[in-house]
Amino acid sequence: MGLLTFSINVTLDGCVDHREGIADDETHAHFTRLLEESGAMLWGRTTYEMMEGYWPAVASGEIDAPQSLKDWAVTLETKPKYVVSASRSDFPWTASHHLTGDLRAAVQELKDSTPAGVLVGSGKLATELDRLDLIDEYKFLIHPMITGHGPTLYQDGLGSTRRLKLLSAEPLSNGAVAMHYRRAD
Repeated sequence: MGLLTFSINVTLDGCVDHREGIADDETHAHFTRLLEESGAMLWGRTTYEMMEGYWPAVASGEIDAPQSLKDWAVTLETKPKYVVSASRSDFPWTASHHLTGDLRAAVQELKDSTPAGVLVGSGKLATELDRLDLIDEYKFLIHPMITGHGPTLYQDGLGSTRRLKLLSAEPLSNGAVAMHYRRAD
């Protein structure tokens, strides 16, 4: 069985707005490595739609981008992408699949069939998966900034506190810190 890992950019005050954070070569290389090490991506519809409108064009060369973005886009292009959505069922981007049925059962089946693990990159979906006790690890890239706005990490709350065990902390030269935790409870 593979692990379900929640991975996201987050500022010191918990902001997970995709427009915030440091978007440099080092940050993109970090996320490309995470993606290469995983077996699949899992997103909610909103995140999928945000991604499908840009990254396929970068991967195909239609949009000119720095090499670090191209590397991410090319890696993402062929990676299996699973999408949870009640309002959309057609996901035409390469290697995209609609995850249907009972959320707990569908995600557990995905974990069981993906030995290299699954990365969750959607904040609201991750909150729901955490409520279902499905998230095994957390890989947060903490950015050295305070934004003073949301959306924020777990803004809809959890039923109980999650105790975590630190597995690693890797500072990047840009001031961000890659934090890797596993559930301790």
